[in-house]
Amino acid sequence: MKVSSLKVPHSKKIENAIFISVLLFIFKIVFPINDSIFLLIINELLILIAVFAWVNYVTEFINIRISKPLTLVINTGILNALIFFIISLSSWMFSEAQNSITSSNFLYVLFSTIIVFVFISSLAYIFSVYKSLCFHRQKKDPTLYFNIMIIFFLLTAISASLLKPNLNVENLQVILDSKNDFIYNAFYIITVSFILSISLRVAWIAFLNKKQKLALLALSIVLSVLSWINFSTLSSEEFIIIRNFSPALEQLLSLTMIYGAIYFTVIFFTTLFHLPTAEAIDRKSQELTSVKDLSKLMNQVFDFEELSETITSTTLKVSNSDAAWIVIKENDKINLHSIVGLGIIDANQISEFLIKNELLSDTEVKITDLNLFEKKYNLPNSIKSIVSAPLSVHNNNKGFLFAARKTSRIFEDEDCKPVGTFAGFAAVALENAKLLEESIEKERLEKELDVAREVQYKILPQRNPIYKNLEITSLFVPAFEVGGDYYDFFEISKTKLGVVIADVSGKGIEAAFIMAEVKGIFATLSKLYDDPKELLTLANSILEESISRKTFVTAIYGIIDTEKETFNFARAGHSPLFYFNGSEVRKIIPKGIGLGLDYTSKFKNTLKEMEIKLNNNDIITLFTDGINESVNEELEEFGYNRLEEIIKNNSNLSVEELSNKIMKSVTTFSRNSSQHDDITLILIKWNSYKNLKGEI
Repeated sequence: MKVSSLKVPHSKKIENAIFISVLLFIFKIVFPINDSIFLLIINELLILIAVFAWVNYVTEFINIRISKPLTLVINTGILNALIFFIISLSSWMFSEAQNSITSSNFLYVLFSTIIVFVFISSLAYIFSVYKSLCFHRQKKDPTLYFNIMIIFFLLTAISASLLKPNLNVENLQVILDSKNDFIYNAFYIITVSFILSISLRVAWIAFLNKKQKLALLALSIVLSVLSWINFSTLSSEEFIIIRNFSPALEQLLSLTMIYGAIYFTVIFFTTLFHLPTAEAIDRKSQELTSVKDLSKLMNQVFDFEELSETITSTTLKVSNSDAAWIVIKENDKINLHSIVGLGIIDANQISEFLIKNELLSDTEVKITDLNLFEKKYNLPNSIKSIVSAPLSVHNNNKGFLFAARKTSRIFEDEDCKPVGTFAGFAAVALENAKLLEESIEKERLEKELDVAREVQYKILPQRNPIYKNLEITSLFVPAFEVGGDYYDFFEISKTKLGVVIADVSGKGIEAAFIMAEVKGIFATLSKLYDDPKELLTLANSILEESISRKTFVTAIYGIIDTEKETFNFARAGHSPLFYFNGSEVRKIIPKGIGLGLDYTSKFKNTLKEMEIKLNNNDIITLFTDGINESVNEELEEFGYNRLEEIIKNNSNLSVEELSNKIMKSVTTFSRNSSQHDDITLILIKWNSYKNLKGEI
């Protein structure tokens, strides 16, 4: 589990810093007075190592918070104020003029040591902030210059300790003459020079907004003044605590205060120079940020209303306008969306006026001064100027994005650019909303078709029946769209087999459910009635309560009697039955209208039942119109004649082979056209000399 994205400083660094600090504390308690060069050197080394350890530890905390530089500056100001307070308090408490306390007094040593540790920690934080700000947003790496400055910081601190007079060290072997002063002064001047050079690296200021720059301006004044005051107080003769404790630490603090005074003076003038352009930069930055946010939003949100609300509110901010809204043109009507800062009646009146008087452009952003038309056309007097941008998708204008001002200050070209940009986003959002709606509808239809296909597959027989003297094969090839094709076999007795093929009008899930109901009707009636005409008549009556007026079912239902060697059938408006009698293919079309077209006696009176006497190698072909209505690339139908020729020329084949021949011919014929309807085929071949035994 991810706890935090921030890097936590290594515990080893804090352990090292604490260890050195404890060691320094013990040393100062044991040796409060550095009365020898040896003790002085150890004291200064411990101080410098402690400062380095704490800076090394604190820097990592600063680096992970550098994205908020103002917060670091404020913290630096607080620590500078704390240093000022401690210096003032300790100067009053331990002034040589007011107190006879000597550096050997235990309370004095303890108190001064605590103060020193406060100064070390404050110094570590302040210096780390200055270092991080120096590196922040820089194109060129200033590491080399900064490290050289640190070296001279240390050289100046060491020279201040060993080459200048020290109150605690009376018998130093160092000769304090003008040469030593020169070395110290040289290091000091070089260090200040590097501080001045490093302080000019303030590129991060350009990335602040106007409000932040104003805050930084005030903070820089306070911090530069505090730094100068602290530097002055540290250098005074009255403040002796740090000097008695460590001349090197005193020098590091003084140089850090100089660094702060120079750095924040530079920041003050730099920020002051940035202020005139701050507002323009903020607008550009906000515009770029808004574009980025909108781009991201458009990949996540496809609701046009939600996107348009974001677009109008963003347009309001980046164009310095008082109102914004979107107009969509649909069938010569206008629809308003996401109105911000204006009433719907006023927005509608202004939109209609601009469109009616052709004051808008379908290709470019336009500015309209409503002061020129206000009195003549009774326009709302609250709006003074309008900027409009077309919502164009593939060079087709869908509407407009409007931004309006209530002041007399008219829009400028710079204000128009973001309006045009966001109009592009609004146009894409509109197109995405349309595509999403189409996609949802397509997905709904696909799910509906999946359900229909599943229903269709489940109600069709899973295997062909096996009867004496009969060869039977069936084939079902679904189209991409679901139709209402249906076929089935019913075992009436050991010598009688019921056969039905049907086609429900229409497509989709409705046709599939009607087909499922037809299956139930035929499965039930086939067990009760041996007469095909009577069965179809009853099926028609039952369907009256189930299907709508616009829906009907075509069907052929027949019964094969293997004992009498006959096939009795009736046709309810279905495709013809093809009968091959050994020499020719007869197309048999007995009278009959589709189920569901009429529920009066007309249906029964129209229906005609026929009987075919089966002879050896006779073939009965039942099919749906998916075969004969298959078309090629020239929109020519496969037709009945081609089917007849295939049956006649391949009658010697088994029904499986003949079925494959028919499908291959249909597929080859329509290979360059998509299948638009289901294909269902049943082939029944009578063989008087072949005894096939088995069960359904």
